[in-house]
Amino acid sequence: MTIKHIASLFVANKGLRQVILKNTFWLIVSEFLSRALGFVLIVYVIRALGAEEYGRFAFALAFVSMLVILADFGLPPILTREFAHRREAEKEFPSVLSLKILLSCVVLAVMLVASLFITSDPTVLKLIWIFSPFVLISNFFLLLFAFLQARQKMEYQALLKTGQAVLLLGAGSYVLFQYPMVENFAYAYLAANILALIGSLLFFHFRIVKLKLAWQPETIRKFVQLSWPLALATIFGALFVNIDSVMMGYFGQIVQTGWYNAAYRIIGAVVIPATLIATSFYPAMSKFFQESLERFQNILNIQLELMVVLAFPIAAGGLLLASRIIYFFYDPSFAPAIPAFQILVGMISISFLYGPFYSALLASGHQRTALQVTFWGALVNVILNLVLIPRYSLYGAAVAILIAQLVILLLAGRSVRRLLPAPLISVGAARAVLVAFFSTLLMVGAISAPLVSHLSVVLVVALGAFVYLAAVSFFVVRGIGWLSLKHWKTQWA
Repeated sequence: MTIKHIASLFVANKGLRQVILKNTFWLIVSEFLSRALGFVLIVYVIRALGAEEYGRFAFALAFVSMLVILADFGLPPILTREFAHRREAEKEFPSVLSLKILLSCVVLAVMLVASLFITSDPTVLKLIWIFSPFVLISNFFLLLFAFLQARQKMEYQALLKTGQAVLLLGAGSYVLFQYPMVENFAYAYLAANILALIGSLLFFHFRIVKLKLAWQPETIRKFVQLSWPLALATIFGALFVNIDSVMMGYFGQIVQTGWYNAAYRIIGAVVIPATLIATSFYPAMSKFFQESLERFQNILNIQLELMVVLAFPIAAGGLLLASRIIYFFYDPSFAPAIPAFQILVGMISISFLYGPFYSALLASGHQRTALQVTFWGALVNVILNLVLIPRYSLYGAAVAILIAQLVILLLAGRSVRRLLPAPLISVGAARAVLVAFFSTLLMVGAISAPLVSHLSVVLVVALGAFVYLAAVSFFVVRGIGWLSLKHWKTQWA
C-alpha cells in the first residue's frame, strides 16, 4: 500500500464505514496519548503529594469542574449536529464563538465569588483561583473539537489534543520534580494550557477556518434555544460526576477525598474505549436520524453491542484485581481506596451501557429528554451522597454514583425505545451478552489460575485481555455471536 493510499484511508472522507474507521483511529491516537500522558503525570502527582495534599488538589479541581459546565452551555454537541446537517451553517460559528467567550467571562467571576463560600482552607482557596481559568481554557477546546467533528476531521482534533497533553506533561513534570508543591503544580497546569490554547487558535485560524467574532442575535437565540436543555443536562451531569468530591471536601474529609479520587483516576483511564466509540459514532448517528430511522437504529445497535463486550471484562477484572491494581499505582497508605475502586468499576460498566442511549437522544434532537434523564440521575446521586457520605465517606459516595448510573440507564433506555421502529433489545444484543458472558468466564479462569498469581498485575491484565479477545474471536470465526460477519454486513448495509 502506497503512502498516497494510506493518506487517503486516514485523512480523506470517502464513505460511512471508512469515515468511522478513520475517525475512530484518530480518536484512539489522541485519546490514548492525551489520557495516557495525563494519567502517568497524575499518578506521580498522587504519589508525590500523598493522600491529604492530593485531596486538596482533587477538591479544588472538582469544585471548578462542576461550575465550568455553565460556560459549556451544551454548545459543542449542538454545534456538531447542526454543522454536520448543513455545511453552510458554519457561517454562524463567529457568533457561537462570541457567546462562548462571554459565558466564560461570566463563569470565571462566579467561580471566584463562590470559592469564598465553599472552603476556609487557604490552600484550597488558592488552588480554586488557579484552576478556574485552567478549566475554562480546557472547556474552550471542546468548541473547536465540535467544529472538527462536524467536518469529520478527527485527525486535526488528535493533533491539537495531543499537543495540549504534551505541554501539560512537560510543564507538570518539570515542576513536580523541581518544585514539588501543590500550588506550583497548579500554576504549571495553567501556563501549559494557555500556551496550548494560543497554538490551537493559530492552527485553527490558518488551517481550518478564519476565526472572527460576531454577534448576530438570531444566531445566538437559535443556539440558546437548542442548547439550553442540554446545558441543564450537562450541569446535572457535572453535579453527578463532581458532587461527591465536593461534598467530601466540604465535610472536611480531605484525606478520604484523596483516596477516592486516586481510585477514580484509574477508572477514568478505563473510560477511554467507550469515549472513542461514542465520539466516532455520534456524527453518523446525527446524520442518519434525518435520513433513515432503520439505519439510525442499526448504528445504535452496533454501538450498544460494542459497549456490552467492553463492560463485562472490565467489571469482572476490576473486581478480581482491585487490590493489585491499587498497590501497583500507589503505596500501601492508599489501601482504603480498594473497596471504593471495586464499586466504581461496577459504576463505570453501567455507564458504558447507557452511553449509546444518551448519544441517541442528543443525535435525534431530544435534548429535553436527555435533560430529564440526567436530572433524575443527579438528584438521586445528590440525595444519596447527603445520606451516605457523612456515615460511610468515600464508600458511600461510590455506592451513590453506582445507583444513580443505574437509574440513568433505565430511564435513557426507556426513552430511546420510543424513538425506534424496532425492539431495542435485538437478537444481536442478546447474542452479544452471551458472547461477553462466556468469554469473561474464560478470562476469569485464566487470571485466577495459581500459575499466574506471582506475575505482575500488568502481565495478568494483558493475559486476561488476550484470553478474552481470543474467546470473542472464536465466536466471530464460528459465526456464533453477534460479531459474525453476516451480522456486521447486515447492520452496515
